[in-house]
Amino acid sequence: MISEFLKHLFPRVVLERNLRFSYTFCLGGLAFTAFLIMITSGMLLMIYYQPTPERAFSSVLFLESSVWGGKYLRSLHRLTSHTLLVLILLHTLRVILTGTYQKPRQMNWVIGCLLLFLTLFGAYTGYLLPFDQLAFWATQTGVELLATLPFGTYLRSLLVPDGVGQGLSLLRFYALHIMIIPMGVLQLSFLHFYRVRKNKGVLPYL
Repeated sequence: MISEFLKHLFPRVVLERNLRFSYTFCLGGLAFTAFLIMITSGMLLMIYYQPTPERAFSSVLFLESSVWGGKYLRSLHRLTSHTLLVLILLHTLRVILTGTYQKPRQMNWVIGCLLLFLTLFGAYTGYLLPFDQLAFWATQTGVELLATLPFGTYLRSLLVPDGVGQGLSLLRFYALHIMIIPMGVLQLSFLHFYRVRKNKGVLPYL
């Protein structure tokens, strides 16, 4: 799978017509690039962030006020997350409008939808981490809406066992945001690119 992924990024031959700019040019590749930028910037943010209710907000303030380039780094991470969501939504819209979710690409359509939902969930978990008033109440609203869904009460207790803003809940959001969700997105991305090659996508794949 990794070999096919690398061949997808660096094909030996590319048709000239596939290099022309269009309104759907490389939306998937751009989204994956944005994801890599988020991974890199997030790893740098982890150096200063402290995932405890007492120190989370103050560590963000320290990052922005006392660390060289810290404010730029946090803004880059936040804006890239917005860009990633927009690119994935546009990519999904292109797939729907062109009908490329049909045979023989149904499996890749399912993988793409999982990537979309996982990315949205990643953005939600990251929203709480600055731990300001906006983050707290937005997350509180989200978990209350979650409770209205089937099995929502169970999911809410799993995400926030001690309530939004408490130590265990913040730690779970932090673990989901920095490790579990990125690993899931990365593995699904490899599988997604592999299926594109297997289904003979837009490149000649030689």
